[in-house]
Amino acid sequence: MFSTATLTHDSDNCSRHPNVTSVARCCFTLRAGSVLEQLYNRPGESYTDYVATRWYRAPELLVGDTLYSTPVDVWAIGCVFAELLSSEALWPGKSDLDQLYLIRKTLGDLLPRHMTIFSQNTFFQGMELPEPTSLEPLEKKIPQRYANNDLVLDFLKKCLDKDPLARATCEQLLRHAIFENFLYAVPRTDHDDFEKARRAQTQSSPMLPQLIISERTQPRKKSDLDGRAHLPTI
Repeated sequence: MFSTATLTHDSDNCSRHPNVTSVARCCFTLRAGSVLEQLYNRPGESYTDYVATRWYRAPELLVGDTLYSTPVDVWAIGCVFAELLSSEALWPGKSDLDQLYLIRKTLGDLLPRHMTIFSQNTFFQGMELPEPTSLEPLEKKIPQRYANNDLVLDFLKKCLDKDPLARATCEQLLRHAIFENFLYAVPRTDHDDFEKARRAQTQSSPMLPQLIISERTQPRKKSDLDGRAHLPTI
């Protein structure tokens, strides 16, 4: 998943839809989602402020910032990782406003820049971001056995930094200590088995087919040809 995102980001591409999410769901066999649908967008360009799959949108997307870049994919990956740990969405917002509220309830106030964009966004005209009555830190959003794991918690916090400029890159996360001694074997498929059997059969067979000589292919005797001497030669 991170390798895929890194290759995409190295090409100066980012997902208009935080669709590394679907790459993650594919890799971890979660339910299907749409993924990396539109690439070839250059970081720093002005994009649409609508991004699919609300639960995995970064704060800069939710407030309507059109200058987002590759960190939105890292945020989506962090949300999926947390979902893998707890088997439920980290912030299942019912609206964009509710999504911002849930994020704020866990991570605290949004960046001043994001609050400014929020206040100037006509979509939120006449709306105010609710103040959380209580905080629910990230440690309380995942099972305790993972919350007690410093590596897991550090990894999540690096993915879910509110500031996109401070958020870790995919390349940095690939070098995170959580992946030390991590091995992954690509599952064998029926196609692999078929190709293996086909190669074995090819190696055991002669390179060229043998020429089978039958009576019909034997050279004719001169006496047989003499009987046809009256026929024209074509």
